[in-house]
Amino acid sequence: MADTEAAASPPDRHDTREAVLFGGVYGSVLACSMVAALTQYGHTSRDSRRYDAAWLLVTALAHGYAHYIAERVPHRRGDALRTLAEEWPLIGAVVPTVVLLAGAGWGWWPANGVEYAAFALNITLLFTLGLVTSRWSRRPWAAAIGIGVVDAMLGVVVVVANAVIK
Repeated sequence: MADTEAAASPPDRHDTREAVLFGGVYGSVLACSMVAALTQYGHTSRDSRRYDAAWLLVTALAHGYAHYIAERVPHRRGDALRTLAEEWPLIGAVVPTVVLLAGAGWGWWPANGVEYAAFALNITLLFTLGLVTSRWSRRPWAAAIGIGVVDAMLGVVVVVANAVIK
């Protein structure tokens, strides 16, 4: 009887803390990587920044859709939207960069050089995620700050790698 119940139950979802950390870190690194890749050729016009914002958002949504497809189970109506909703930490992590790029495209601030603000924003987000999740795990403040710094280094590695590759 227990085997039948186990087979019929849906697969376990990641807990909220794990989903926030994974989605937040992945989204921040994704945003850094996309901004680096999209600005590699020096396109800094307002039009190109709106394009960059759209591509970053589409890429984040595609990640959620890939999870939906990868489950390889029969799907019911609304499952795709439910799966995208479960990806909220990743999508939420890229939204600030999308707004930053779109704002440059709409003329709210200069389009040239906005990638530096995007990198700083995402590196700060990585630090904050490391700090907050470490404190959730009841680590001491010094350890939490150290973990935040190490997590922020992920973003720095992306920025440095982009500079070296150019």
